Amino acid sequence: MDKGLKNKVLSLIEGDARLSKERIAVMLDEPVEAIAQTIEELENDGVVLGYKALVDWDKTDREYVTALIELKVTPQRDRGFEKVAERISNYPEVKDMYLMSGAYDYCVIIEGKTMKQVALFVAEKLATIENVISTSTHFVLRKYKNNGVSFGQGEDDSVDERGNIN
Repeated sequence: MDKGLKNKVLSLIEGDARLSKERIAVMLDEPVEAIAQTIEELENDGVVLGYKALVDWDKTDREYVTALIELKVTPQRDRGFEKVAERISNYPEVKDMYLMSGAYDYCVIIEGKTMKQVALFVAEKLATIENVISTSTHFVLRKYKNNGVSFGQGEDDSVDERGNIN
């Protein structure tokens, strides 16, 4: 399959997963069958892992808190960071997890109903894992941008053409 076509399709569906195969075909001037086959291959090969909506939960009545937890760990002999990452990423509270360079080894993003629930998760689950040396928890107070999408900025938070906050 044409790698160029795959990359073009990936860019389009990453920007808007609601695009139909027919619309993508028109946009790329390709047959619908080629687009359908490309998407199917990308899904079967595990390149496309799923399709999600980006929701501004602050505009709903859902109560939740997001936290970014930095973890410092001791890598395991012959497994490095993989076994610890596997264990941590299996918790349903963990939304995202990254191996990082710098002062901490992992960045873990979790969601909970309250700050107390998040704090208990960190204290009882993450901090007690054998190879975890230390944790640092940061609570998200407000989202301004996620996955390249800006969240509703009020008039007081507007930015002019030079990037200055009005």
